[in-house]
Amino acid sequence: MRPLAEQTILITGATSGLGLALAQALAERGATVLLHGRDNQRGRAILDEISQETGNGKLQFYCADLASLKQTAELGRRVAAEQQRLDVLVNNAAVGFGKDSSKREVSEDGYELRFAVNYLASHLLAQGLLPKLKASAPARIVNVASVGQAPLNFDDIMSERGYSGVTAYRQSKLALVAWTFDLAAQLANTGVTVNTLHPASLMPTKLVLEAGWSVMSTVEEGLEATIRLVVDPALDGVTGKYFDGLREAKANAQAYDSEVRRELAEVTEALITAVI
Repeated sequence: MRPLAEQTILITGATSGLGLALAQALAERGATVLLHGRDNQRGRAILDEISQETGNGKLQFYCADLASLKQTAELGRRVAAEQQRLDVLVNNAAVGFGKDSSKREVSEDGYELRFAVNYLASHLLAQGLLPKLKASAPARIVNVASVGQAPLNFDDIMSERGYSGVTAYRQSKLALVAWTFDLAAQLANTGVTVNTLHPASLMPTKLVLEAGWSVMSTVEEGLEATIRLVVDPALDGVTGKYFDGLREAKANAQAYDSEVRRELAEVTEALITAVI
């Protein structure tokens, strides 16, 4: 990878929690950081704050609601058109368990919200940015997943029966991991690596706090694990891996099942094509 001060890095969900910590850390190291969020006023205020704290003037904010696949696609088009290069894409934005995990929520497109934001949007954004990433190679995609993974139920992929926000969240994260493995294989020999990780367990982020879960880890622990996948030269060429914190680990067995991944790819294409 190029020296960090010469890299351009896009972080989704960069206005709070892990994404914000990652943006701050990379800005401190001199990278060009593209912060994404869905609240324009908050995003620009955070950008100004990080710029003042770090002295880094190479920051930009992109506003898009990833609950809308059209806005997600437009985000990809804008970044590709406006940036000369893109060295790293960090798919970090996520919807958590919810304040009431029994209440099913849907995206702007009518899809189950967690599957839409945590997985479909990440998939669509990465696909839109692949030409830019390939042209900037060596480049990296880092997908922030979770150790909480639930098997995909293709008979009810939109979780319309017996809804649980926790299960829906975990299914969306398993989909993210399974797709990571597929994408890594597709991008072999292109210079673009794709890895995924569980950064840390139950950090004090909005996602965890609003659900009322007890905190187990610090944001700093999650940052250490995540920034490693972004910057560590020891991971040059390493692709198609799942990490639990700082160590390589095994994901849910479904993520390694070629038939599951084939069916997921078909479902994903159908859901995105129906909207875009």
